[in-house]
Amino acid sequence: MSVPSIKMSSGFSIPIIGLGTWKSPQGQVEQAVKDAIDAGYRHIDCAFVYGNENEVGDGIAAKIAEGVVKREDLFITSKLWNIFHDPKDVKGAVEKSLKLLKVDYLDLYLIHWPMGYANLDNGANLFPKNEKEEWIFSDVDIVDTWKGMEELVDAGLVKSIGLSNFNSKQIERVMATARIQPAMLQIECHPYLNQKRLIEFCRSKNIAVTAYSPLGSNDRPWAKPEDPQLMDEPKIVKIAEKYGKTPAQILIRYQAQRGVAVIPKSVTKSRIISNFDVFNFELSDEDVELIDSIDCNGRLCVLGWVNHHPFYPFAEEF
Repeated sequence: MSVPSIKMSSGFSIPIIGLGTWKSPQGQVEQAVKDAIDAGYRHIDCAFVYGNENEVGDGIAAKIAEGVVKREDLFITSKLWNIFHDPKDVKGAVEKSLKLLKVDYLDLYLIHWPMGYANLDNGANLFPKNEKEEWIFSDVDIVDTWKGMEELVDAGLVKSIGLSNFNSKQIERVMATARIQPAMLQIECHPYLNQKRLIEFCRSKNIAVTAYSPLGSNDRPWAKPEDPQLMDEPKIVKIAEKYGKTPAQILIRYQAQRGVAVIPKSVTKSRIISNFDVFNFELSDEDVELIDSIDCNGRLCVLGWVNHHPFYPFAEEF
């Protein structure tokens, strides 16, 4: 099946649906990647900090070895973790991910968060804190980090570069001095937080958008039992019944139909297959409006514990 794709400003295209791997447990993610590739996925979203890139790489390598796909058939994204923001650390960071993923290049590399952390112990400590359990930040400016990202494109290690979890003002700061403009912004995006203004802003700047946590991220580590469950939301359930689809399929189709790439995560084969089965129906304009009406600025990935960082992104309106 040919999957719709989004053309990025870099000239490359990203398949509109990919497999997310945040929180995918070690021991299960390799098989999830294999199942996804067998189901037709050609876009895999990874990050160094997820701690599972080695297994993701094993799954990719197995499917290439079987002849199911070639490397050039796949679109692989990874992300620069916060301790590697110093421009001199950027190349070493991407090389770590390339080695784990067992590939020679990445299709897309993103600055994972605008907040830089101190790089202690030569990159061994991903979440640096002092003896009082206070975070240790770096003072590296994101515009300098971006220069290191541009050098990865020059070196042929990555094809496209972009940002993740940046607000509109931070994006503008990067763009003002960029030699290579950001091709992608990856953000939390679902009907509780539909990100309409930020998506419109990105479109005006020719930046494509990817939605993470599109199903509401029920398994996020800080979730509370009383938190609302997006897939149980009555309006979503009603729309799913109307189309004979699952709530998850409605939520994925919603993003794809707005031209936003979407990366639902699962390690369950049946769900991986089901999440991909969204190209045989179309939501009506009225149903899209109804889904949009659920928005309540309901951000799930707030990272409030680092909201005192000078580059914390969520103090701005969008």
